[in-house]
Amino acid sequence: MPGWPVVPNDSAAQNPTASTNAAKPRKIPIGVFDPVYADLSMDAMLDTVVALGLEAMEIGTGGYPDNKHCPLDELVADSAKAKAWHKKFTDRNIQVATLSCHGNPIHPDPKHAARDADTFRKTVLLAEMIGVKVIVGFSGCPGGAPGDTQPNWITYRWPPEYAQAMDWQWKEKVIPYWKEAAKFARAHGVYRLALEMHPNFVVYNPRTLMRLREAVGEEIGANNDLSHLFWQGCDPVEVIHLLGKQGAIFHAHMKDTVFFPENLNKYGVLNFSFEANDLALASETFRAVGYGHSASLWKSVIKAYMDVGYEGILSIENEDPILPGPVGVERAAYVLKNVRNEILGA
Repeated sequence: MPGWPVVPNDSAAQNPTASTNAAKPRKIPIGVFDPVYADLSMDAMLDTVVALGLEAMEIGTGGYPDNKHCPLDELVADSAKAKAWHKKFTDRNIQVATLSCHGNPIHPDPKHAARDADTFRKTVLLAEMIGVKVIVGFSGCPGGAPGDTQPNWITYRWPPEYAQAMDWQWKEKVIPYWKEAAKFARAHGVYRLALEMHPNFVVYNPRTLMRLREAVGEEIGANNDLSHLFWQGCDPVEVIHLLGKQGAIFHAHMKDTVFFPENLNKYGVLNFSFEANDLALASETFRAVGYGHSASLWKSVIKAYMDVGYEGILSIENEDPILPGPVGVERAAYVLKNVRNEILGA
């Protein structure tokens, strides 16, 4: 299990505010991603969030999470409606920290790609209208060659045709799209595009994230969802230090992963399950925070975010196949609030 992050001895010399920041770590707001409350009205959802003592929200605007609480087309078309919608949050002292449009804007199906790219652009416009600074999404995944009709996720550069296909994807589809997307976002005052490192998309780990950031610019950063990195063998604190010290963490999903050693040892990590009725043979699955890794581990994670000066929120996302969504959020919030209080000495 990872230990506490080690701060270099010369950190104060490199950063004059380091000692001050270490003495007064930021109280990172704890929030929730709204699809878990898809069955609730906007007002009922906000009442629930307030009752849980949460301080912020991540709101889906379309794509895979849908937009149950954000009528995107309607809001973008009418600034007064957008401001009234936003006021529902601010009246309850809830920060709308990010707008999320997880889709595949480089899908080989032109209609699919155009729909998700349009959702991204409208999400940027809404963010500009209400002062949200971070857009969350996926990098997407194209086909492996011209004429493909389905995405082709390539992670292994052999046999040689796979290396050729991967190079084509990045050169012809991935980098050109995100250069234009970042340019559009910049033009509308949005400088943080938080891409979730997720299997089946070209950005799926810290190395692929940094490859895209280097090719496109500093508008590209991470939605650091550790649940996808645990099963890849990443140390969460190391990841936070790696990306955080480069200013490349823009958002953070709070979701856990549990491993089932009896299956992991036989079948390996590429044996993930999303459904409760498949768990008997699964190597791992998503769980609410604290149900896959200990509270001590999550304390080291939150401490690492504080140490690197992370400026976003801790956004609870529930995809637990065992706990009902609202229950998973409540239990995750309990763990996160307690470990945050321990760190802050509250």
